[in-house]
Amino acid sequence: MAASILDLSLGRTAEVAETDDLRLVQSLREGSEWAYEDLLARFQQPVYALALRLLNDPSEACDVVQEVFLKIFRNVGHFRGQSSLRTWVYRITVNEAHNARRWFFRHRRREVVPDTDREGTRDWRETIADGGRSPYDDACDSERRVMIEAALRRINPIFREAVVLRDIADLSYEEVAGVLGVNLGTVKSRILRGREALREELAGKLEDSRSLRLAPNAAE
Repeated sequence: MAASILDLSLGRTAEVAETDDLRLVQSLREGSEWAYEDLLARFQQPVYALALRLLNDPSEACDVVQEVFLKIFRNVGHFRGQSSLRTWVYRITVNEAHNARRWFFRHRRREVVPDTDREGTRDWRETIADGGRSPYDDACDSERRVMIEAALRRINPIFREAVVLRDIADLSYEEVAGVLGVNLGTVKSRILRGREALREELAGKLEDSRSLRLAPNAAE
């Protein structure tokens, strides 16, 4: 009985979230100011955090954040609700991170980011909200987190993005598949191989890398 009640509760929660997403999307299409503010409040920090872990460059991550929200604003009319709003936003983020990585390796760009734009407005990085401590922050002390972040940078980017989405962004396997545009089996394989690559990178550096989990909700 308790399980049935829990299932019903989770189902209602998902339905409410989906309804809220569709209402937000509709308001964005209508040009509502509060809708843009709500979108930024919900996704600005997660998008930045995801881009930063995929690119390991704060300046590049800020550029990606700008591109992501521009894409959302320009293409919100094409969102049909076939995936969750979060999945759609993260898919755009991963694609923009791919574009930034390819562009960097093609051009080896080196540029200085000014503190303000030509109109004297605040730098984009100043508008990125501090979302406070995440479950990931709570789970890892500073030294351990630094080692894991460094290890993440050394593994295959294809595996890294899957592990980050699952174990840090805390997306479900199905959501990760939707973000990456691959099937569920491929997602599980990439996550498995990514975690194994991390364990190899961290061997001897953590007390027990065999039980490595990047977030408290990452248990299977």
